[in-house]
Amino acid sequence: MPEAAPLLRVASLRAGYGHVEVLHGVDLEVRAGELVALIGANGAGKSTLLKAVVGLVPVRAGRVEYEGAPLAAPRPERLLRRGIALVPEGRRLFGPMTVRENLLLGAYSLGRRRSLVAGRLAEVEALFPVLAERAGQPAATLSGGEQQMLAVARALMAAPRLLLLDEPSLGLAPRVVAEIFAALDRLRADGVTILLVEQDARLALRHAERGYVMQTGRVVLGGPAADLLADETVQTIYLGAWRGEGEGR
Repeated sequence: MPEAAPLLRVASLRAGYGHVEVLHGVDLEVRAGELVALIGANGAGKSTLLKAVVGLVPVRAGRVEYEGAPLAAPRPERLLRRGIALVPEGRRLFGPMTVRENLLLGAYSLGRRRSLVAGRLAEVEALFPVLAERAGQPAATLSGGEQQMLAVARALMAAPRLLLLDEPSLGLAPRVVAEIFAALDRLRADGVTILLVEQDARLALRHAERGYVMQTGRVVLGGPAADLLADETVQTIYLGAWRGEGEGR
């Protein structure tokens, strides 16, 4: 029986900023229900790849396919309706607005279906109970870890099939990181597909089925996460021997 087509496929993708090309022919696949880790040094182009997938960085060549169809010049609201959500690095919350208001903004693509919105709200607050406790607080008053939870939860309000996560552990205490990755494990168990960009390669690969290693705008390794964890090159990256030579992150 033939293997099902990947939920997300990136083929020969070239993209960048202005005259600077950051991605030099990237290929990767994410199958439905997987957590796939994308690792590499700063400057490798990992964040640029996520932005190119959702149309925030212009694609110069190659293609992005979602559910077997081209994803060309996507608009953010259409992506949400198709089941793709991005949690960017830096969280990008609306600081003066309350936790609950930020979450409800994440449900914009669901329209006026109140019962559906209420159901999503209950689910994300069950995943991150602290958000229910802080519902009336301005987002700017939350701790860094709570803000990261809110950023993930806001993306989940749209009920995505594919969640793109950019550096969720950056700058957070180990206890908070453990909580966030436990939530990612639960999401994957519930059928959410995740493409994860993460600075902590060892942590990311321990939670992933498969992974890809990027260096200077190219994928240089890929395979089962357990194999990559044992690979000497990946161990070198984790220890910081690769500093990243390309433009863009």
